[in-house]
Amino acid sequence: MSTLPGRAPVLASLAKAEPFASAEEAWFWTMAALMARRDGARLSAARGSVMRPCEPDDVVKCLDRLYRQRRIELSHARVMRIWGERGTAPNPRFPNERGDLRLWREAMERLDFPLRQKGIVAGSARGMSLPDSAEIIPFPGGRA
Repeated sequence: MSTLPGRAPVLASLAKAEPFASAEEAWFWTMAALMARRDGARLSAARGSVMRPCEPDDVVKCLDRLYRQRRIELSHARVMRIWGERGTAPNPRFPNERGDLRLWREAMERLDFPLRQKGIVAGSARGMSLPDSAEIIPFPGGRA
């Protein structure tokens, strides 16, 4: 198998890919890429200033899987599309955006785990949301 001059194999370059810091960051990047594609841009892997460990469609597939599992509803997807196109999250200081903010946060929390599992978002999906230390309290009516 030979590669074209000046072109490295894609799998060899995945080690240099920089995962996103959060599901929100991955979503804004995905929406920007999808809007560019809609406007006629031709997207291809490893062409941006920062190499990412995925394609925009990979993030959309994670969202689709959550929808099919009924973890995300159409209302979540609508809010994600609207605010993703704007490139910003709903602002809690504006009363008319608070409902969207609740849906936005739910969607980002639910999208975070599969993106971490796939290495799209930095950090381990296994150790998520585990406290540094925990206090063990006795069960009421149980043995001491």
